[in-house]
Amino acid sequence: MLRRLALTAVVSLAALATAVPVSTASGPVSSGPVSSGSVSSGSVSSGPVPSAVPTTGPFAAARPSLGPLPLPLPPLPGFPADGEGTGEAGEVLTRLTVSVENTGVAGADGTFELECGPTGGSHPQGQAACDRLAEAGATRSGRQELFRPTPEGTMCTMIHGGDATARIVGTWEGRAVDTTASRRDGCEIARWNSLVPVLPDVR
Repeated sequence: MLRRLALTAVVSLAALATAVPVSTASGPVSSGPVSSGSVSSGSVSSGPVPSAVPTTGPFAAARPSLGPLPLPLPPLPGFPADGEGTGEAGEVLTRLTVSVENTGVAGADGTFELECGPTGGSHPQGQAACDRLAEAGATRSGRQELFRPTPEGTMCTMIHGGDATARIVGTWEGRAVDTTASRRDGCEIARWNSLVPVLPDVR
């Protein structure tokens, strides 16, 4: 009788042991890597498939949002913006009207137009005049002094260089110009001569 009870208990424990794996087999499958073809179609859970690229942790892919690019794009350092310092496309930055009177030199009196970059106008010595303006514009002192009137109170030699007078109006390398010249004393004679050949040489 005792032997039959012991055999019955062993059979019951064996049946219970075989039942446990069956009940746990229907649970969710581990999220670890599974080799292809090694699991039957009935053993994979129907939950979402994990992404191939990790979204958290130290290996998460960094995907910063660049946002919309600014329009228009800012200029590069070291390069001017459109139209800055160069004028509009095709614009001549040096355009002067030179009016000369009472020189006593044939063909020197009159009103002449002078353009530089490229050279143009009715000035009789257009290219030489543009070269003189470019030479003066290449230095800071030249840019400041070329069309500057003689300062008030300057001591000048009392030398009369003739009755010639001139007026120059317009723009020089984008700078406004409106100046007069004469040969009434030593300072004005020197100033006139510095403007040759923009002004005629009447020496």
